[in-house]
Amino acid sequence: MTLLDFARGPAFYWSFAIMIAGILWRLAGLVFFTGERDISKPKETGKVAAGLRLVALRSVPPHELEKNITFQHFTGYVWHIGFFVTFLFLGAHIPFIRSVLGFAWPNLPNGLILVVTAITLGILLTLYVRRLFHPVLQVITDADDHISMWVTMLPLITGVAAFAHWSPFGVRYETVLAVHILSICALMVWLPFGKIFHSVTALMVRFRTGAAFIRRGVRA
Repeated sequence: MTLLDFARGPAFYWSFAIMIAGILWRLAGLVFFTGERDISKPKETGKVAAGLRLVALRSVPPHELEKNITFQHFTGYVWHIGFFVTFLFLGAHIPFIRSVLGFAWPNLPNGLILVVTAITLGILLTLYVRRLFHPVLQVITDADDHISMWVTMLPLITGVAAFAHWSPFGVRYETVLAVHILSICALMVWLPFGKIFHSVTALMVRFRTGAAFIRRGVRA
């Protein structure tokens, strides 16, 4: 079995299984292990509206903080969108998406995807360097932050190398492609256990918080 066969076969399927099992396990914890039931009389109703309201409000920074985190705010949106556009609309990814879902959609031009990927990777590298040298971010950065940054950046770096058929030091293209797939496997395995799990729970947690607050008569 070659490295590419291993990456496409056992590594990918086991990583995917770990990701799905981990996501379900984490979500089960959020849904079922909620602590003691609150039997007090609700001070206000309209939990759905309150939950949706907080989802919208927490999607933009508070006015008091906006001038201090504008860069982080907008670059965060851009790289998240760029990452998903690269994954969902690159022509080389469409056959894989069809094999998993049973259907797919038209791809975007490769040149456009390459530009989006370059912008996304550039923003991620900039944010990472900023995290390394910013005095406040240095204090609150832990191992999870470093791992999460690298498992997010490596699929983009190796993907660009595979797309360009770049083979450094005489490495075969098949090896470059295998490393790209393995980097995606690492991302899938880490997703349920690291801070990047917020990509699954962010909207859910915001909705739940808004619903809980309105029950107590608080408009968050």
